[in-house]
Amino acid sequence: MTDDIKTNDPDIEKNKSAAALSYVWILFLIPLLGKKHSKFCQFHAKQGLILFLLSFVAWFPLVGWLIGLAVIVISVMGIVKCLNGAWWKIPYLYNFSKKINL
Repeated sequence: MTDDIKTNDPDIEKNKSAAALSYVWILFLIPLLGKKHSKFCQFHAKQGLILFLLSFVAWFPLVGWLIGLAVIVISVMGIVKCLNGAWWKIPYLYNFSKKINL
């Protein structure tokens, strides 16, 4: 798995639209629970879970709003990367997502 490198993997081609749901707030649950066989979906769904948890910080004024804005920007980038078939490791957040075992 290399950052941003597309492959002709059938798993990616079949599941990239489902993986893109990982970055749409609570919809990360669809690929996380429904596509357990897909490494591509699981990879992105775990990062989506971390973004979902970070989105709750956005309720706090100023700093939270900046984090919320960053979550939105990262989510849009994640959706684009998924639809392009890329294994995008979100800086810093990827390390937290590796620790999730579901």
